[in-house]
Amino acid sequence: MTTSTSKRRAVRAIPTPHPDTTPRQLIERAVAMWPLLRERQEETEANRRVSDDTNDRLVEAGFYRCLQPRRFGGYEFDLPTFAKMAIEISRGCPATGWVMTFTAGHTHVFAKFPEEAQVWGYGDKGEFRAPMSNGTATAKPVEGGYVINGNFDYASGCDVATHFFGGANVISEDGEQKPRLNVLFEKSELEIIDNWQILGMRGSGSKRFQATEVFVPDMRASQRDPLFPIDERLQPGYGVHKGIIYAGPSMNILMCEIAAVAVGTAWAALDAYEDLMRARVTRAPVPTARTETPEFQRRYGEALSLIKTAESALIGCCAEYMELCRLDAEEDVRFTPEASQAIVLVDQQVTRLAGEAVERLFLSAGSSAARPGTQIERYFRDMATLRTHITLQFDRNWESVARTHFGVGPVGSMGGFAPPPSSAGAT
Repeated sequence: MTTSTSKRRAVRAIPTPHPDTTPRQLIERAVAMWPLLRERQEETEANRRVSDDTNDRLVEAGFYRCLQPRRFGGYEFDLPTFAKMAIEISRGCPATGWVMTFTAGHTHVFAKFPEEAQVWGYGDKGEFRAPMSNGTATAKPVEGGYVINGNFDYASGCDVATHFFGGANVISEDGEQKPRLNVLFEKSELEIIDNWQILGMRGSGSKRFQATEVFVPDMRASQRDPLFPIDERLQPGYGVHKGIIYAGPSMNILMCEIAAVAVGTAWAALDAYEDLMRARVTRAPVPTARTETPEFQRRYGEALSLIKTAESALIGCCAEYMELCRLDAEEDVRFTPEASQAIVLVDQQVTRLAGEAVERLFLSAGSSAARPGTQIERYFRDMATLRTHITLQFDRNWESVARTHFGVGPVGSMGGFAPPPSSAGAT
């Protein structure tokens, strides 16, 4: 079977900007932005957000539409293209890469929503940039939908968003636990609370969204968890789009996001380290160019080996994901939760390798390179903050994978996100 089913209705398609864009061209546009993004790193960090002008350039280049369905004005490219694009933007500026990647990837989450919600969300132009977080919000059932109250922290890129996905717990009058909702908001329905004061990734603007008595209609409140479905084919949006990429779990897209930003940050650190090697000399006993000094040569080579290994593993995972999607959509070979979790394992190790590369470079770059505001110092802080992400607490996923494999419990958390206990039995 294919993902092209009778679910698709006759709705006018949204034209795609620069429709002749190829995957290679999209990646080349990302590389071309390095000089501008690096020039604006300090400004982005000081403002603790990506500027409107920078975001406009990201929009114009088409980066946010990489995984967006063609029907709604996107390119519908594959996951390896998305990962490579994200790496290159992050290589220019990790915080900007974080914002772009953690919104552009969520079009895959949106593809799991009911068709009616997608038609509403993409509107007439296909402009859709939606951060996502769980938060502590509650959803009170009312006629036609829910009333949402509460907070959603870590809304990366909230300043330049058009929409937002937030997890909310349903208030049940009978005390029975209900499936957790994934709610789609318009940005204008929420208030931004500036609570993003943190060591690194300061420019990501990962602030709090607050909902106060926000009514959300049923069609924008999915009871199907897009991250942890037991069966993708039960998702409301399954079959709405032809692309095989939408047959797979969204959790793997989210893990690809963070791994790609990590690899891009590591490449940025290696670029900065190379600049230092070319510009500086050692001290005693004889001043020697760092490029000619074995100590710095070894550190450069070691970091390069770690980064290349991490990037190869990530792209390999993306290719594996696409093949599993193809098998599911075209040959009816199911994309199992265990297969999804196995890919997550590798994505986590990708971030570890990239993080170790940045650490090695920082520790050997010299004290002057650790001064606040230098590129190496900023990349070190950005990577340290990235690695605190809940999805990178490895022990949780190792245990979960084993539980799934041996059948000793329900499908557990993927990378630290735990599905609600009732999700496995939801129908």
